[in-house]
Amino acid sequence: MNWNQLISNKRFGLEALHETRKEDRTEFQRDYDRLIFSAPFRRLQNKTQVFPLPGSIFVHNRLTHSLEVSCVGRSLGNEVSTQLLQKHPELAQSHLSEIGAIVSAACLAHDLGNPPFGHSGEKAIGTYFSEGKGFPLKNMVSPAEWEDLTHFEGNANAFRLLTHQFRGRRPGGFVMTYSTLASIVKYPYSSSLAGDKQKFGFFLSEEKDYQKIANELGIIRLSKDGEPIRYARHPLTFLVEAADDICYQMMDIEDAHKLKILTTEETKALYFRFFSESRLKRIHEICKLVTDTNEQIAYLRSSAIGILIKECTRVFVEHEEEILSARFNGPLIGYMDEKTKGAYENCSKTAFAKIYCSKDVLDIELAGYQVITTLIDLMIEAVRFPNKAYSRLLINRVSKQYEIQASTLYGKIQAVLDYISGMTDVYALDLYRKINGNSLPNV
Repeated sequence: MNWNQLISNKRFGLEALHETRKEDRTEFQRDYDRLIFSAPFRRLQNKTQVFPLPGSIFVHNRLTHSLEVSCVGRSLGNEVSTQLLQKHPELAQSHLSEIGAIVSAACLAHDLGNPPFGHSGEKAIGTYFSEGKGFPLKNMVSPAEWEDLTHFEGNANAFRLLTHQFRGRRPGGFVMTYSTLASIVKYPYSSSLAGDKQKFGFFLSEEKDYQKIANELGIIRLSKDGEPIRYARHPLTFLVEAADDICYQMMDIEDAHKLKILTTEETKALYFRFFSESRLKRIHEICKLVTDTNEQIAYLRSSAIGILIKECTRVFVEHEEEILSARFNGPLIGYMDEKTKGAYENCSKTAFAKIYCSKDVLDIELAGYQVITTLIDLMIEAVRFPNKAYSRLLINRVSKQYEIQASTLYGKIQAVLDYISGMTDVYALDLYRKINGNSLPNV
C-alpha cells in the first residue's frame, strides 16, 4: 500500500461531484465538523461508556469518551505525520500532513454504531439471536445474514450508519471521505470470520461499499476469490485503535477513583509505573504543590497518556513498512517498550478485576439485556406481522427513515436494529417502561 493512494479526500456517495473546494477547511476537517454537528453524535451524551450515567458524580459517557479519543488520535496522527514527512520528504505535496485530521474524525465516529447500555447492548443483540427468542429465525435468513445477526458489532454498525442511504437521506450516508471511512474499520472482514472474538467490520449489506472504498485506496485484499471477504487494515486504523485503547484504559482508572472503586493509593500506584525514576521525582514535587487529590490523579493520568502517545508513535513509524505491506499484527500497544507495556497491562488487569466486574457495572449489563431483548422481540414481531393492531401501534412510533417495510426479513430485522441501536439509554428505558405499562405520558 502507498500513502498517496491511501489518503484520499474523495467523498463516498459524491464521487461524480469530486472537486476541490476553495475554503480554509480541508475535506478531512469537514468530516470532523460534519460528525460534531450530527444527531447520532449528540445522542452519545446519553449512552453508557462503562459506568452508569451520572448521579452526583460525573463519569464518562460515549460522547465524552469519543471527544477524548479524538484528541488523543489527533496528537498521534500529528506526531506520526511529522515523523513520516521527515522520513519521506518526497511526500511533501501529498495529504500526509492531514493524518491528524483524519484520525481525529475517525475517532469521533468510532462509537457511533454502539447501542444503548455499553458493550452489554451489543451482547444482548447478538445473544437474542444466538440463544434467545430470535433463534427460530435462523432458518428464515441466509447463513451469511445469520452470522451478521448473531455477531452484531458496534464497529460494523458505525460503518453502516455512515454509509447507508436511510430513507429520506442523501446517497452515501454522511458522505465522508474514503480515508476517514476506512480508518474506522478495525476488523476489515465479514461476520463469517468473526470467530470467538465476535469482531468484524461490515454487515453483508455494506460489504460492497467497503470493497469499493478498499479498491479505491489500494488496501490489500487478503482473501482469495470465493472466500469470505478479508482485507488488510488501512494503516490509520492502528492509530484510531491506539487512541481508543489509551483513553478507555486511562480514563476508566480515573473514573473508578472518583467512584471510590479504587483508592487514591491504588490509583497512584497504577499511574506511577509508567514513569522513570527521574520523572517520578519531578511528579512528586508537582503533587506537593497540587494538594487536591482529584487534580493529582488527573495530572498523573495526563502524563501517562503522553507517554503512551509517544510510544505508539514510535512503534507506528518504526514498523511503517510492515504496516503498509500488511505484515504487522497489532495493536500498537502490544509493541511498546517493556516498561510502558507492563504499566498498561497492569492497569488492564486491575480494570477487569475491580472495575468491569463491579456491582454498578454488572447492574447496567443486567438491565441492558432486559431492555434491549424486550424491545427487539416486540419490534421484530411487529415488522413480521405488521397488520396486527399492536404491531401498528409499535410501527407508528418508528421514524420513517428506517426501512421496516423492506422486501426481505433480513432487511426488516436490520431496520429494527438500526432503530434500537440509535436509541439513548434513557429513551430505550422510557420506551421499555411504556410498553410494559410501567409509565404513562405526563403521569
